[in-house]
Amino acid sequence: MQRRQANPIRVLLVDDHQLLTDALAQLLSHEPDLAVVGVAGSVAEARTAARERVDVVLMDYRLPDGTGADATRAIKARWPAARVIMLTAVNDDETVLDAIQAGADGYLTKDHASQDVVDAVRAAHAGEILLPRAVLFSIARRVATAREQAVAQHPIEPLTPRELEILRALTEGLPSRQICEQLSIAPNTLRTHVQNIMGKLGVHSKLEAVAFGLRHRLVEPPRPDRTA
Repeated sequence: MQRRQANPIRVLLVDDHQLLTDALAQLLSHEPDLAVVGVAGSVAEARTAARERVDVVLMDYRLPDGTGADATRAIKARWPAARVIMLTAVNDDETVLDAIQAGADGYLTKDHASQDVVDAVRAAHAGEILLPRAVLFSIARRVATAREQAVAQHPIEPLTPRELEILRALTEGLPSRQICEQLSIAPNTLRTHVQNIMGKLGVHSKLEAVAFGLRHRLVEPPRPDRTA
């Protein structure tokens, strides 16, 4: 086993299947930049475990006393900068939307390879959107068809032209590196713009910003013929 780094990414596992959390903990223990700091099997246990700072949460959606969306809201309320990845066998649009609206930063099904999970933890910590493009497009269509009925609950502070460009790029599923190259901006500048976008829209993740933008006609649905 490689020596643990001084400031590893702090990971919380939330799933009521102990065999899975044991396997995930074992998997992540071999990564020097990752450290499992807690394991929870319910929403209540997740709230307790999140009393200590967490950087990334691997979260099941179906829990004995609620949903992963419930736990996500609780964790995000305490640690807004925490990144939550839904790692679940449930992948219907309704569930994905519920997770996004709760503030989830990514979504992976449990049939992904082990290395995909490790890569996802690092990517989420780096601020990337983790959602397969096909799923993003499916959700975009669903949101777009329903947005005629959407009514803003509060006035939306207008986005600047640059912020709209970035929101469009996020909607297309582009990674941060590609957005920076496309718009000729530095990563820190992109992070500042993304934080401003989320603040203006009153959302807690890039995914939620994308869903909000589609629902309120700030951006158009992604094109299915485009490769991210």
